[in-house]
Amino acid sequence: MPQQPPPVQGAVYGVVLNDRASLARLGAAVREAPYKGEPKAPVLYIKPANTLVGEGAEVRLPAGADRVEIGATVGIVIGAPAARLDAATAVQAVAGYVLVADLSLPHASYYRPAIREKCFDGACPMAAAIVPAAPARPAGLAPAELYATTLRTFVDEAPAGERTLADLVRDVPRLLADVTEFMTLRVGDVLLLGVQYQAPQAGAGTRVRIEGGRLGSLSFAIAPSPAEGQRP
Repeated sequence: MPQQPPPVQGAVYGVVLNDRASLARLGAAVREAPYKGEPKAPVLYIKPANTLVGEGAEVRLPAGADRVEIGATVGIVIGAPAARLDAATAVQAVAGYVLVADLSLPHASYYRPAIREKCFDGACPMAAAIVPAAPARPAGLAPAELYATTLRTFVDEAPAGERTLADLVRDVPRLLADVTEFMTLRVGDVLLLGVQYQAPQAGAGTRVRIEGGRLGSLSFAIAPSPAEGQRP
């Protein structure tokens, strides 16, 4: 299928450890050094412009990599300048939601910036369309419906994993309030709701599809890394 451009052009920010399932999988490691406890504020990273691709993209693995984690998630698309939002009214800054695959090279530690693992070319495929948020649009996606959505990941049409957003540590209003307490989000920026720890993996030469109910679907291919000495 032909590749489509991503539906947004703003900055994209991700967050880790924003679901209780991931915290449970980490177990006692959450309480070990250096942090010795669950995060007291959102743990953020950035998906720079080189990572953004659209529906139908071919994502080429970086040199030396043979697998990638497929972090099915949802992006909050910012529709108004957002600084020091209050959780009670934060959703007024939301234009809508977009289905996203937050790709990462497998890695074990959150204790250092995972630049190589999360920022390789094409590491943030996005669905073709933004689903408007309610109540800005009467027929938009309401928060309760968003949290009940099941995200299903398929690799070569075989089920590889599924998750819902019902176990978020910080829901949309709380996450927006906590993030905008210390940084401004601009129109067109995207704040991802987070990926699960130890997400499903896919190897080179496979096709990936994520289904997200009213959020639609997202499909892309994983291509092998270029041969040594060959430019992609």
